[in-house]
Amino acid sequence: MNDQEIAPEIVEEEASANSLALPDQTLPDQVYVIPIHNRPFFPAQVLPVVVNPEPWAETLKRVGKTPHHSLALFYMDPPPEDAEDFDPDKLPEHGTLVRIHHASQEGGKLQFVAQGLARVRIRGWLSRKPPYLAEVDYPKSAQDPRDEVKAYGMALINAIKELLPLNPLYSEELKNYLNRFSPNDPSPLSDFAAALTTAPGNELQEVLDTVPVLKRMEKVLPLLRKEVEVARLQSELSAEVNRKIGEHQREFFLKEQLKIIQRELGITKDDRSADADEFRARLEGKTVPAAARKRIDEELNKLSILETGSPEYAVTRNYLDWATSIPWGIYGKDRLDLAHARKVLDQHHAGMDDIKARIIEFLAVGAFKGEIAGSIVLLVGPPGVGKTSVGKSIAESLGRPFYRFSVGGMRDEAEIKGHRRTYIGALPGKLVQALKEVEVMNPVIMLDEIDKLGASHQGDPASALLETLDPEQNAEFLDHYLDLRLDLSKVLFVCTANTLDSIPGPLLDRMEVIRLSGYIAEEKFAIAKRHLWPRQLEKAGVPKKRLSIGDAALKAVIEGYAREAGVRQLEKQLGKIVRKAVVRLLEAPDATVKIGPKDLEDYLGMAPFRKEQHLAGVGIVTGLAWTSLGGATLPIEATRIHTLNRGFKLTGKLGEVMKESAEIAYSYVSSHLKQYKGDPGFFDQAFVHLHVPEGATPKDGPSAGISMASALLSLARNQAPKQDVAMTGELTLTGQVLAIGGVREKVIAARRQKLFELILPEANRGDFEELPDYLKEGLTVHFAKRFADVAKVLFPQDRA
Repeated sequence: MNDQEIAPEIVEEEASANSLALPDQTLPDQVYVIPIHNRPFFPAQVLPVVVNPEPWAETLKRVGKTPHHSLALFYMDPPPEDAEDFDPDKLPEHGTLVRIHHASQEGGKLQFVAQGLARVRIRGWLSRKPPYLAEVDYPKSAQDPRDEVKAYGMALINAIKELLPLNPLYSEELKNYLNRFSPNDPSPLSDFAAALTTAPGNELQEVLDTVPVLKRMEKVLPLLRKEVEVARLQSELSAEVNRKIGEHQREFFLKEQLKIIQRELGITKDDRSADADEFRARLEGKTVPAAARKRIDEELNKLSILETGSPEYAVTRNYLDWATSIPWGIYGKDRLDLAHARKVLDQHHAGMDDIKARIIEFLAVGAFKGEIAGSIVLLVGPPGVGKTSVGKSIAESLGRPFYRFSVGGMRDEAEIKGHRRTYIGALPGKLVQALKEVEVMNPVIMLDEIDKLGASHQGDPASALLETLDPEQNAEFLDHYLDLRLDLSKVLFVCTANTLDSIPGPLLDRMEVIRLSGYIAEEKFAIAKRHLWPRQLEKAGVPKKRLSIGDAALKAVIEGYAREAGVRQLEKQLGKIVRKAVVRLLEAPDATVKIGPKDLEDYLGMAPFRKEQHLAGVGIVTGLAWTSLGGATLPIEATRIHTLNRGFKLTGKLGEVMKESAEIAYSYVSSHLKQYKGDPGFFDQAFVHLHVPEGATPKDGPSAGISMASALLSLARNQAPKQDVAMTGELTLTGQVLAIGGVREKVIAARRQKLFELILPEANRGDFEELPDYLKEGLTVHFAKRFADVAKVLFPQDRA
């Protein structure tokens, strides 16, 4: 179908120049109607319109046969999918009478140029089926105040002027408008201004439905101002994007020009030369061993012949980056000043006098010799006692850089000795990384949590550490990635562990063990007052004047809320107090808060630890135990269940060693009852139950033999042992008392529980004598060689 088939009269009419506008008196009373759906069509517009051939082709043919070649366009959203869905009653009140030009069919669609003529309103339908024909009239606007209309007209024109520079597309529409209308005519001006905007169809239809010119201008002006703002924002965004792109392009062009200029002047370097010069510059001032220097030179030569884009170039460059970053032959100067070391240790740590003395001795040997080398210190103790901070203090007192990494859970030996270069993403080991970071060959390196090393199919890190920590071997330490010998003999290694049990024997043999035991209440009080409380105030940004805690309250926190060996839990509780106090300070900005013992329940809740009533009575004895978390008291209870048959039952989640200790104690006491004034036939008829309370806690270790034997003897004699006596020691079948470990921790645990009379093995007398005086003060200690010595203390009436 072509133009002639649709409407030959329309094409013929185009030849008449006088037919471009219709005088008012020639506007038709009856016109055909077509709905459009994108946006309303305004009388001030001349635009192409596209419609579906079905059902509107017949309508266009009939329009072509009319003398005026006009039809009415009404906005309808959503548009009807076919003729049956079109409901004439749903059309809006006003549409636009348009004149048809250049009707044609292309791509399965009908299109024509529509020239807006006037607003149109339907009076009645002559045909409610396609083609739709209606009787119409043309609403006229009443005369509005001239000054107001003129003011709005000027405002609209100014807004249009602002819009034109921001979006050049609008200039074409403005030219069309100016060719056909006078700017002094307000009605077409307001319609044209509305047509310029991208407002939604419903808002534009409201403008079309508004016949009075002044009201119409009032609606159009905000739409136009909004359009100006949107266009301005789009223009600014576009300008910013163009500016950034322009900067990058300018920088790129300048760099390219610089390269060409440098090349012309002969002062340019390619990437290979620049990299090689950088690596050589790094080695200046370093004392590189001959073997390492030879290897580095070989890699530099290889780098010079490789293409910069090849993978091998990247691998070689990465290798040289690491090899030249090591501080070959650079050693920091040690500050071997014992007075300074004492000051640093006292400043950072309260108590721990024996540990400080041990560290001072260690430093003194180095000062006497002139250097500290070939030493591996192992700090062992419960969590929270300050092992890591002691390591930092050693580094500070020596004036050496400090590097710490945790080996807890490490399963891959490559983390210690590095990956071989054959692997993608290969890296040197942690020790090489440490040397690169500290930039000297004699730092203090801390290996944290060495008792928690793992093992897997990727190797055993503990075995890899043997070479690292052996003073006889680490002068020739070989990293797999670098494949170069490194001298680690001047490095001071400080390791930390909670317990020695899980550290392999060969590794432990290479280390000097220093034990850090738990703190007694007095030490905790000093630490809390000097370090923990000020640190919490500083974290929260609270001035000391506004928040304080009394000494009695501090002691109450230590006794009731933080009885662990270390001070980590104590710090958490103090932090909790500070946080809750800050809430109160914010609610009352001028107030000050002082915390006393009575306030603690408000801040921390009920105390989990109460003043313990020591268990006493027949068959009840207090033992002392050592765990990885520090010392602890271990009450042991024995009772006779019945006399129907002989028997012995154990409960309390005991390990194999403690079960053996219980069996030995039962056998020894059963066979020596007459000697200890018990009924010789007591165990022949008694079913005895031995229990170690806190059954959910695993307990093991060779130190409860005399405690269990004492409980069984008390039961057989039906006599309570002496109260407030704590004991530790292992028993043999012949009654000998064997030595135990962890004397310091057990003494601290006894003092914590206000037990001041102890029984220790004679073999541990030396360990006790080495304890600091403040731990031994006020204690009555009995040393036992045989179980008879224990019985004399527990049952003193036997001596009389």
